[in-house]
Amino acid sequence: MDAVREAAVEMKSNEARCDIETIFQAQYRRIARLIAGVIRDPARAEELAVEVFLKWSRNPEAQGKNAEGWLYRVAVRTGRNELRRKTRRSRYESLFDFVRGTPTPEELLSAREEQQRVDVVLSVIEPRQAELLLLRSQGFTYDELASALELNSGSVGTFLSRAQQTFRKEYIKRYEKR
Repeated sequence: MDAVREAAVEMKSNEARCDIETIFQAQYRRIARLIAGVIRDPARAEELAVEVFLKWSRNPEAQGKNAEGWLYRVAVRTGRNELRRKTRRSRYESLFDFVRGTPTPEELLSAREEQQRVDVVLSVIEPRQAELLLLRSQGFTYDELASALELNSGSVGTFLSRAQQTFRKEYIKRYEKR
């Protein structure tokens, strides 16, 4: 009888491993691209994507029918956390004057400053709105947004519009030249 139980447990663990591998193979690239879109560092995004899947594999509640939505939600939050970490680090480095690179061309500097402005605005608006904007900028459909953020699919357009208005107002408040 114990041998039968051990075989059943082994089969279930192999099925779970197969499911984990299947979902990893199916979703890894998209999760890594999503994170890369947030943090603008593809190599670091790949590392963070692996961390997202590791969290997912250790959380049995996340492995239900909405696993994909859970993965996207955690990926966006992981990306935002990485942005905050980078922002803190750059603030501290500039305070102590540790890192001074060679000057970059004006276009690159301007683009970098604009990206930093966007990152700052995304970090201060409501997290759900930031997540919605980030996922939409990655090409998610309304249905995928609804699944990932646990929204009613009929309300996604309204939430998206509100998030865009909030982003626009915050950006203008912070950066409009007077």
